[in-house]
Amino acid sequence: MKKSRRKFSAEVKTKVVLEALSERMTATELAQKYEIHPNQIALWKREFLDHAADVFKSGKQEQQEQQQSQEDIARLYRKIGQLQVENDFLKKNLLS
Repeated sequence: MKKSRRKFSAEVKTKVVLEALSERMTATELAQKYEIHPNQIALWKREFLDHAADVFKSGKQEQQEQQQSQEDIARLYRKIGQLQVENDFLKKNLLS
């Protein structure tokens, strides 16, 4: 018989991670309490800590990063267009 994967909501993951960070219980005890493998708790904890700084980003920082990425995309599209024109020109002159 095939077991299906369990899916956990963000609220449950957050609750487990915050309990793990409080260190009132060991990872093994938490794993038994929530019926989750200890490695899964460690993975959620690492992911939570990796993205914790994003919570404190200001709206200005996000706008600047988004604007920068849009400028980069526009620049790359211009370069692609230029290369396409050059490629077409060279193909036309080689075939003539």
